[in-house]
Amino acid sequence: MEWVRQLPLAQGLAVMFVIALLRGNATYWVGRGAAAGVIRLGRNRPPSERRQRGRARAEALIARWGVLAVPLSFLTVGLQTAVNATAGALRMPLRRYLPAVAVGAVLWAILWFTAGLAVIGAAIELALGSPWLLGAVLLTALGIGGWLLLRRARRSRERVGQ
Repeated sequence: MEWVRQLPLAQGLAVMFVIALLRGNATYWVGRGAAAGVIRLGRNRPPSERRQRGRARAEALIARWGVLAVPLSFLTVGLQTAVNATAGALRMPLRRYLPAVAVGAVLWAILWFTAGLAVIGAAIELALGSPWLLGAVLLTALGIGGWLLLRRARRSRERVGQ
């Protein structure tokens, strides 16, 4: 990805936008295809009425409100794949999905071309210059993340116990 960092701003943003757009749409279609396969496999036995109602509700929900989840997921790490696949699996209409994924791709391109690649470049330079310092930074970040998760879980247990 070093070559992307060498590009002028407009070209770099365009490359990153296309990458995000292609990946988001590919994930959508994988989710849609997987859902179609599951539906075909399930044709041998009739779905329960409850399952049909649940699926119809989920499809209506993602069709109406899920469009907001798509662009916001591009601001996270890891969540965007799940959201795009779910949008495909629940057959979010393309007239809603395509604009949402385009907005998300713009956000992702700006985030990664400006800050993301700089952070990756700094981490590579740090690793080459001082691998021990990079290890310490990563362990510190993992420790803080673990501490935050434990704190959140403890608070959740306390709320349930009340």
